[in-house]
Amino acid sequence: MKWKGRRSSSNVQDARDQQYSGGGGSGGGMILGLVGRMFGFKGILILIAIVFLGSWTGLFDPSFLLGGGEQVREVDYQPGPEEQQQFEFVTVVLADTEDVWRREFQRIGRQYVEPTLVVYRGRTPTGCGTGDARMGPFYCPADQKVYIDLSFYDQLEREFQAPGDFAQAYVIAHEVGHHVQNLLGISDRVNAMRNRPDYNQQSVRLELQADYLAGVWANHNRQYLEQGDIQEAMRAANQIGDDAIQQRTQGRIVPHAFTHGTSEQRMRWFNRGLQSGRIEDGDTFNVSYDQL
Repeated sequence: MKWKGRRSSSNVQDARDQQYSGGGGSGGGMILGLVGRMFGFKGILILIAIVFLGSWTGLFDPSFLLGGGEQVREVDYQPGPEEQQQFEFVTVVLADTEDVWRREFQRIGRQYVEPTLVVYRGRTPTGCGTGDARMGPFYCPADQKVYIDLSFYDQLEREFQAPGDFAQAYVIAHEVGHHVQNLLGISDRVNAMRNRPDYNQQSVRLELQADYLAGVWANHNRQYLEQGDIQEAMRAANQIGDDAIQQRTQGRIVPHAFTHGTSEQRMRWFNRGLQSGRIEDGDTFNVSYDQL
């Protein structure tokens, strides 16, 4: 991807020199939300039972769910040259998304509100609870920020076998896609379905649409693409499909637990966005689930 010497976004918060401790109830809320998405209401009940059993037996402190102290302090942190180049890269990618979505929103008669990208290390407070690098990059609709620990890119290359700068750019574009969904009210509609039995299917639809929107972004940035870039994004989408992750981590595939879609679905919807380049052609909510 041709990115050096191009415009950087000013909507980037460098929090790598901040060390966060604590987590309190907000972090617990994020944990409960993640468990709910993956395992449903029964999973939440089991987690709560485990927490209180652990508290009663003295095995651990349940304050991460029930509340606790939070502290952020500045530390002396000097990133290495490779990490600093990654930081500069994501600021350019964010600027690209700003340009694309500003034009697309104008075309459909809407105004685009730019998100903030927070680059942190380890753990960080967010409007959605405690962010943890182990969760990977994520978007928080409550504060309209995208969060990333740049060490994820090492994981993307080593663990997921998806190297390349365009694979890294796809990750940012996908999370900004969630911001687009938030601005359009789509995220709120899905969140309102949280207690429905088919909520996991709604989550899959939301994630596949974010992949589609990442493809729309790529369509509008063809002039900056180099040979092999699209293949890098496709490889990343393939490696982070629910079926691929489940097979790798637990040795079997459990379709009813999907939250993001299969590898094939993620690649296909990214490619649809790449071919279309139009925000309105990516409605994943009016397609029968078995046809996604």
